[in-house]
Amino acid sequence: QVQLVESGGGLVEAGASLRLSCAASGRTFSTSDMGWFRQAPGNERELLAGIKLWNVPDTYYADSVKGRFTISRDNAKGTVYLQMSSLKPEDTAVYYCAGGRNPVGTSWSRLTWTYWGQGTQVTVSS
Repeated sequence: QVQLVESGGGLVEAGASLRLSCAASGRTFSTSDMGWFRQAPGNERELLAGIKLWNVPDTYYADSVKGRFTISRDNAKGTVYLQMSSLKPEDTAVYYCAGGRNPVGTSWSRLTWTYWGQGTQVTVSS
């Protein structure tokens, strides 16, 4: 079992940067696919960024954040990060960390996300 705890959210102005952290407990972290999702009021939860570490690193970014957000992980610390820059008001949402163990070669759209954090609020003012 893996437990996830996010931190680093807050209120910032447009154009600012924030780094979210997700601390994981559990022995399977290093072989889990990890991702960051967000959900704004009235919207569905969407996958923003993901990172696999099965043999070789493999990352995914949604078009809306590509070039502005960077996902990384530190297996020794059991932590995954989301570095966010050039933040926009439309980035305002609750951000969730998620993880899951999937067969090698599973496409991003078919990943199973088994573990979820409680979420952290990010608010970007204009």
